Amino acid sequence: MTLPLQMQAIEISAPGGPEVLKPISRPVPLPGPGEILIEVAFAGVNRPDALQRAGAYRAPPGASDLPGLECAGRIAALGPGVSGWQVGDAVCALLPGGGYAEYAVCPAAHALPVPEGVSLRDAACLPETCFTVWSNVVMRGGLKAGERFLVHGGSSGIGTTAIQIARNLGARVFATAGSAEKCAACAALGATAINYREADFVEVLRAEGGANLILDMVGGSYIPRDVKALADDGRLVFIAFLESPKAELNFAQVMLRRLTITGSTLRPQSDAAKAAIAAELRAQVWPMVAAGRLRPIHDSTFALTEAAAAHARMESSAHIGKIVLQVR
Repeated sequence: MTLPLQMQAIEISAPGGPEVLKPISRPVPLPGPGEILIEVAFAGVNRPDALQRAGAYRAPPGASDLPGLECAGRIAALGPGVSGWQVGDAVCALLPGGGYAEYAVCPAAHALPVPEGVSLRDAACLPETCFTVWSNVVMRGGLKAGERFLVHGGSSGIGTTAIQIARNLGARVFATAGSAEKCAACAALGATAINYREADFVEVLRAEGGANLILDMVGGSYIPRDVKALADDGRLVFIAFLESPKAELNFAQVMLRRLTITGSTLRPQSDAAKAAIAAELRAQVWPMVAAGRLRPIHDSTFALTEAAAAHARMESSAHIGKIVLQVR
């Protein structure tokens, strides 16, 4: 395949709101050892993109300064030492950055085949949420069949994925959301939906015996309430702090009830750690997708040049599921 020298991309012209996302022409990146070059068809839009745009989430050393942590497309070139892939293969991938562009580079071990019957648009909805949910809910949180699992932000991309993975694992799922429409979306995926504007999730979970595992992306005032909502020996996993990373907490409850509080962020983890997650996804989650037991929940599609509008929608929190950019 003959590669162009230049590509269209979206850069962060300065820290700020969605309007700072600007179209630009950049050289096409070349894959290094162990890397692949992807001709991007669709790129996922995620909260960390907005944090990076605002100047609150710096790209790791060596990563592209362009936003975009996941994409789907076809392999355009292989770097030295890459095996198991061919030019032209349809893939979706977790990226270190650079997804808002016509071409993106990533370690070959962070790419996964597009499941049969899944469009490139829907495949672009999978990597960031699946990597995050599986690594935190299963690998870190240890969710097991029969347990009670609560996810906050149940109608988000993370939430809709977490509901489905947990249901596939045999857990009983509860999800918080802020409107009747969002609660209906959670319920349609198999969760007991809790409208946090009308009900107290602590009371709901305590009446059921408490949550064995909670996945929290809100933080702030939710933190002490999460602890109250947990069953004895329960686990609380943080993946973001949309409200605040700070709270006042009675840690005696953590000791007396043998609670575990943990969390992680995905982007700063090593290439080897991400490759290990990808291998588990391929073995455990991709069969769920192929069988139709886990489906990407797509909210809306924007053209690459409409990245600012895509960010505005995401930050409005009106979306249900994933927002993607169509690159080609």
